[in-house]
Amino acid sequence: MNIAALLPTAMSGETAVEIAAGVLNFLALLALYRAFAPSGSVNARARSHAKRRSELRATLLTPARAARRKKSVTAVRGLLERLKLTHGEEVKKASELLAQGGWRAPDALTIFLGLRLAMPLGLGILVYVMAPGILGHLSSTGRVLVGVLGIVGGGFAPSSFVKNACKKRQHKIQRGLPDALDLFVICSEAGLSLDAAADRVAREIGANAPELADELGLMAIELGFLPNRRDALVNLTKRVDLPSIRGLVNTLSQTERYGTPLAQSLRVLASEFRNTRMMKAEEKAARLPATLTVPMIIFILPPLFVVLIGPAIIQVLASLHK
Repeated sequence: MNIAALLPTAMSGETAVEIAAGVLNFLALLALYRAFAPSGSVNARARSHAKRRSELRATLLTPARAARRKKSVTAVRGLLERLKLTHGEEVKKASELLAQGGWRAPDALTIFLGLRLAMPLGLGILVYVMAPGILGHLSSTGRVLVGVLGIVGGGFAPSSFVKNACKKRQHKIQRGLPDALDLFVICSEAGLSLDAAADRVAREIGANAPELADELGLMAIELGFLPNRRDALVNLTKRVDLPSIRGLVNTLSQTERYGTPLAQSLRVLASEFRNTRMMKAEEKAARLPATLTVPMIIFILPPLFVVLIGPAIIQVLASLHK
């Protein structure tokens, strides 16, 4: 058998040069496309945003400013320790309140206690000094009363601000919870464990619900590091004081203890949350006519009466003057 007859004929030199030139042109075009085409990778964009965020933080918090801030916080902590204000049940409640508001930095409690200590006196003195310029002439008794009101307002201002921030954060968490539960169901049906599912859900909903993503990510970390997994779930209820979160934690605890199917339980829970959200929306829509009654009477009916009766009144007054 002649093997040489089965082999293809040798290519000519010109054909080989043409093929090599075509391959080189294709590689050059591919390199140009990779160089100038915008990157569509989510991970690349996330790394770019993280790098930009770190650059902005470095710009805003210079080393000198960071040193001054650290020195100020250390001085405030020393003052609070001398006054014995860093221990007790009230401090524990303040720490839990700050955690619910999303402030978990090591110095958050010190700054909050320092503001709660200094703001009454500072706001009282400021109001006492600026009251005559704002309210006009005041007697000494009036200035003292205004200063006392400033002291009372300064005492309630830090706690009121933190509580308001907690309510807003809880509302955002409540709004994003049904979608997060749907993702939980998908992850559990795919075979992921609880901590892996929590971490994946936190990464997926980070753009739409960053507050809920923060809490779920922290829960995933605690599930992996704490010796008792139930402690991680209990900590979630402490950080987010919502009935829906407590229901979610109870469901997850039951699945951990009794081995019930996680996906089925979460699907039922997500359906209940969506029904609850729909009922609240229907309740607000049903209250709308009663809510609009008073604005309609005050702002719509008087102009309507002026438009309808005004010309007749003008004609009557003109005829009387004649």
